[in-house]
Amino acid sequence: MQSIKFLKKTDYISTFRTEQICGMFDLNPEKKLIKEFNFDIDLNFDWQIGIIVGTSGTGKTSLAKKLFKDSYVRNHKWQNNTAFVNEFDQSINIKEITKCLANVGFSSPPLWLLPYSSLSTGQQFRVDIVRSLLENKNTVCFDEFTSVVDRDVAKIGSHCVQKFVRKTNKKFIAVSCHYDIIDWLQPDWVFDVNKNQISRRSVRRPKIEFKIYSTNRENWRLFKNFHYLNTSIHKGAQCFIGYIWNKPVAFGSIINFPHPKIKNAKREHRIVTLPDYQGIGLGNRISDFIGKYYTEKGFNYYSTTSQPAMIYYRNKSLNWALVRNLSHTSNNNKSSTIKQLKKTSSSNRLTASFKYINK
Repeated sequence: MQSIKFLKKTDYISTFRTEQICGMFDLNPEKKLIKEFNFDIDLNFDWQIGIIVGTSGTGKTSLAKKLFKDSYVRNHKWQNNTAFVNEFDQSINIKEITKCLANVGFSSPPLWLLPYSSLSTGQQFRVDIVRSLLENKNTVCFDEFTSVVDRDVAKIGSHCVQKFVRKTNKKFIAVSCHYDIIDWLQPDWVFDVNKNQISRRSVRRPKIEFKIYSTNRENWRLFKNFHYLNTSIHKGAQCFIGYIWNKPVAFGSIINFPHPKIKNAKREHRIVTLPDYQGIGLGNRISDFIGKYYTEKGFNYYSTTSQPAMIYYRNKSLNWALVRNLSHTSNNNKSSTIKQLKKTSSSNRLTASFKYINK
């Protein structure tokens, strides 16, 4: 058990207004305002993720700096006159940066071209986390974790961060005044400064109820700016919308797939998850739902995608069969199905094509 004691001193400077307050409340401040902290914490066990949590003014930041002074991060400096990816350390290649952004649930390439100041607070939070993890070698202690983001976004972001960290050999410590993220971050330990108590944990994140409904094309307006290719939608598209916590967060649509040999064919047209809710598989879930819905109605259902996470998921899934492997072309395969699917994709992008088989 490590005992950590320290004093937090603040110089008192007398002014007309401060003296008024002293008079109003019968205060007699000394030259230095002193607050004493005394914590007992034991981290002598194997762990990868921890959290220091407690209400404001309870010594979280001071304790974090004492324990992890060489790894402490609160914020980064951003110039905001160029795309934020340009401001990562030049020794980090762009493939590593984009891979890590996708791993924390920020997988919207058009938004990677924006300055930091143009991102939402949820996106800024994920970018700050990635930069911290890439620019610190072994351990990152991140203060004000999720403090400025919407609480639902904070939960999703916490889950994405822990999932990413556990793919590395790094240690990550969050410092936060919010208790609602603990189960989502799934830390190996929690130190509650209010109670001066450490607890070891091993829990799964709470379940997310994802509700999907049929909808009209008008709701595409909520999602169109986040599609990685364009903002248009086919006039004949049949659309679906997904909700979590009563918020619309995902969109999917399909269109008819005319084919000379295959009858009753449909193909996936648009799948979009709002950036703040990426990283928990909602795009795959709405895609699976639509695929199952139409195959059970007797349709052949196809999809072509260039999204790496979606390709990886479908390659492992029993519900999807690979029609064309990742390529720019059809690899000299003269199948009419492949030729038709190829027409739906840009030849400048690596794409793969799948058929939903509903096993």
